[in-house]
Amino acid sequence: MPAPALTGPQYLGEGLKLVLRPGLRLFVLLPLTVNLLLFAALIGFAIQEFSGWVDALMPTLPDWLGFLQYLIWPLFVLLVLVLVFFTFTLLANIIAAPFNGFLAEKVEVVVRGTDDFPAFSWGELLAMIPRTMGREMRKLAYFLPRAGALLILSFVPGVNLLATPLWIIFGIWMMAVQYIDYPADNHKLGWNEMLAWLREKRWQSLGFGGITYLALMIPFVNVVMMPAAVAGATLFWVREGGDKQLADPR
Repeated sequence: MPAPALTGPQYLGEGLKLVLRPGLRLFVLLPLTVNLLLFAALIGFAIQEFSGWVDALMPTLPDWLGFLQYLIWPLFVLLVLVLVFFTFTLLANIIAAPFNGFLAEKVEVVVRGTDDFPAFSWGELLAMIPRTMGREMRKLAYFLPRAGALLILSFVPGVNLLATPLWIIFGIWMMAVQYIDYPADNHKLGWNEMLAWLREKRWQSLGFGGITYLALMIPFVNVVMMPAAVAGATLFWVREGGDKQLADPR
């Protein structure tokens, strides 16, 4: 009897349990080390520049509306935090993509109980790099025009008050796209077909993306939660019937 589907947040929780298993630790430690070094460097840079970024985004108000600055300042602090989060997540996933692809394979083996993937070797990992990097560039091509439009909106006085909630909604969707793409790509599901499948599972996808977004916003916790998100997304793929999309691509 097939295991039941879960809610979005449950997938992330189950993913965290999976990556703590002894057989998966090697595939977790490699991207974890890369992400930890990158996160430390980015946080150090962000601390130095943070106040300048907030000041650059804050709208200039006339003196008689000066009191509003104290009300909207937290909104623009949140906007800068969201932008820093996006930058870290983007860079970390590009660098760790081959490792995340292997982790998704091994998690699927554990979940399904059958191993249809090649055994791990450094040669196999190197062979995955061109494909996974190509897929990450495809994600980047999807992300950049939309992020660029939101970034322009962030600098338009008055209208930029909408930027933070729109960034958050977009970020939630991108978390689902980013991580569920690993098992989809391992099965050679095309980019457009993967997006179509996610739209069919819209509410489950947004639930998974939302909890992943929140977890990855927490400093230092986010480094640990990235492999958990890969594992949770793989569980999502298996339980929600991603293999059926392979049989009937759109």
